[in-house]
Amino acid sequence: MGGGEAAPRRAGCRSKPIGMIVSDPFRRLRLLQGVLCRGKILTLATLALSLVAARAQTPQEIIKQVVEAERAANRDDHSQWIFLDHSVKPKEQVLQWTATTPQGNVQRVLVKNGSQQPESEQQAGIQKFLGDTRAQKKQVEAKAHELKQIDTILSLLPEGFIWTVVKTTPEETTLHYVPNPSFKPPSREAHVLTAATGDLVADNQQHRIRRANGQLMHDVTFGGGLLGRIKQGGSFAIEQKQVAPSLWQLTLVRVHLDGKVLLFKSLNFQEDDNRSLFTRQPARPTLDQAAQAVMKQPASPEQQSASQ
Repeated sequence: MGGGEAAPRRAGCRSKPIGMIVSDPFRRLRLLQGVLCRGKILTLATLALSLVAARAQTPQEIIKQVVEAERAANRDDHSQWIFLDHSVKPKEQVLQWTATTPQGNVQRVLVKNGSQQPESEQQAGIQKFLGDTRAQKKQVEAKAHELKQIDTILSLLPEGFIWTVVKTTPEETTLHYVPNPSFKPPSREAHVLTAATGDLVADNQQHRIRRANGQLMHDVTFGGGLLGRIKQGGSFAIEQKQVAPSLWQLTLVRVHLDGKVLLFKSLNFQEDDNRSLFTRQPARPTLDQAAQAVMKQPASPEQQSASQ
């Protein structure tokens, strides 16, 4: 206001108009001092915010964020894809194009157990599935059951394990997990968590799982071993990649488990599944559209690579 006394100026950092032309060298030095002081304040403020954020992100909070992102994606992502699937099992090796639809997956088998499949047999396999409504329904129900199981396991990860951060980069965070001794499994499937240990790599921007692996430290028994047993040493691994903006797909699944069911039946689940060359389909394709789409894909990965 008009005639009041001017407020006393503080020593040290002073506010100066940066844009003015300063000819006096002492004034230039004082101006530089002011700029540096303001820079220090901004740097300290940024550092303080970073430290607060780092303190807020405990390992448990990181994994909760990852779980929320994965469950939301499983619930909300209805995108459909064509991809090349290479599945290796003890008694069967298959290289095939897969086109997903809400009514089931159409598969064009290129190579089976090392033998190239003639196009007539590829077509016959597709047409057999298109005419088998029971097989379609069974596949859709199996996928729904699998997604439900995955959602249940995901929801148990924060409390089922003790998590520690072992490595952090600007792009990803690696966490190690061991069983939580106070965890009480709510189901038979959840008992596996009491024996598993391994690592999980999370994407820092989208909080999705990039990679995860684990192995069983001891046998997992069901009903005291009478109903079943999964042997120590079993292992599993998965990898996910972003195949379109904010859309992720599994690119690797490896499961190697041995055991017994009901004392007599042997359990031997061995599978290595690699998926690549993802192409997004239109929303809600029909089975016929998916069949046409897979038949338009190259008959070999080499042809696909050459066309890209």
